Amino acid sequence: MKAFIGSVVCAVALLAGFCTADICMFFLFVVPGPPVLSVTTILQEPYTMTKGSELEGYCIDLLAELAKKLDFKYNVHLVKDGKYGQQDESGNWLGMIGEVVRGEAELAVAPLTLTATREQRVEMSTPFMQMGIGFILSKDLGSEESHSLSFLFPFSTEMWVGVLLAFLVTGLCMYLVARISPCEWADPETNEHSFTLLHSFWYITGALTLQGAGPHPKGLSGRVISAFWWVFAVVLLACYFSNFNAMLRSDSKHVSVNNFEELAKQDVIDYGTVEGGSTFNFFKNSNNPTYRRIYQHMQRKKSCVASVEEGNRRTREGNYAFIGEAASLDLAVARYCNPIRSSELIAMRGYSIAAPLGFPLMKNITVAILQLSESGELAYLQSKWWANSCMPEGGHVPQALQPQLLKGLFLLLALGLGMGLLMALLELASKARNQAKVQKKSCCSVLLAELSQRFGSRGANAGTETSEIRQSVKDVFH
Repeated sequence: MKAFIGSVVCAVALLAGFCTADICMFFLFVVPGPPVLSVTTILQEPYTMTKGSELEGYCIDLLAELAKKLDFKYNVHLVKDGKYGQQDESGNWLGMIGEVVRGEAELAVAPLTLTATREQRVEMSTPFMQMGIGFILSKDLGSEESHSLSFLFPFSTEMWVGVLLAFLVTGLCMYLVARISPCEWADPETNEHSFTLLHSFWYITGALTLQGAGPHPKGLSGRVISAFWWVFAVVLLACYFSNFNAMLRSDSKHVSVNNFEELAKQDVIDYGTVEGGSTFNFFKNSNNPTYRRIYQHMQRKKSCVASVEEGNRRTREGNYAFIGEAASLDLAVARYCNPIRSSELIAMRGYSIAAPLGFPLMKNITVAILQLSESGELAYLQSKWWANSCMPEGGHVPQALQPQLLKGLFLLLALGLGMGLLMALLELASKARNQAKVQKKSCCSVLLAELSQRFGSRGANAGTETSEIRQSVKDVFH
């Protein structure tokens, strides 16, 4: 009766396209119920790790998802010799690939690189993770990133434009106030006036550098503008030096050796990879001169390591660059914080699941992996097990200061400039009123006469100053 029901179910599944004829025959005549598969794996963070007497990690979660989709059970054991899968001198396979070839395991779920040599001896699924080959080294071997204009970095371009406009407007307002205010003129009729346009800009420049430049304004209007400009300058300099100091203290290190060509040409930093692994074989079999030089160096210096953990440890100890798959290197960067990874990645490849040749479930495993990738489950597992626990120094990376953050400071300066101009006009109006009483004229006519006298004399002064400048230039060149 059970066989009949099973036959009906398999027939329906076969017609619906849920499985192949081989799978139906496998479940009907070989396995009475969900099959129990023997799975081999290897300890490597975060793919497979021990938690008490149990195993956890990316590959364990992936295996659980596949078992749920394909309805099979499994028993997981660690590979006996602790190797991934390479051939010895006699041509016999070692590691997880060897266990699959000898029938000691039906699946190898681990970070197994898909290669042509392995594909010839075992069935390999579609990759569940894509990566390339890179290298990591200690931050202590990094070099500080320098720039000839790094002193401009604390402020953004918009901020520097705002500061320049504030400087120009303040200098112009200081000049106008000095010409309008009666207190700044010894005698308007003799054109004796200390605050020329050049001196106005020189004065606020001295205030901006916290040095000061005399003579100082005599009138209240000029002193008001000076006070607001000093407040603006002090706050602005405090923000600049604070952000500049944060940028100097920030972690701006980068890899002193940026690619494999530079790594091969230098002899200061030692480097290596896992002995006999797929990365090792890539350099061994490559015809690229740079990669051949790297392989010869590793053979000559005996700089290869037995495991990824040993490579990470030697990297943290310093003066060693560990070459490996990007996924493993990114984990080391996320966990230990001290290493930094090169930006260059070569030989893009993938991690796959291995099974014996002709294994009936392999097609379904490949389809299930594709479904997990399309649904985002694989991306979720990677974000879960590659979580970065490192924090930048100071808790954040300093950024260039934007003008929006100091909007209030610019508005305060604008208020001070407006108050200074208004007070200068009030001072002039007060003097015009007193003169109007003495001369028995209208206040408006006297006020207009005062303004004409102050700004009308500007042309003669400007012409005299221009002539003096031209004569000085001639004296210099002649």
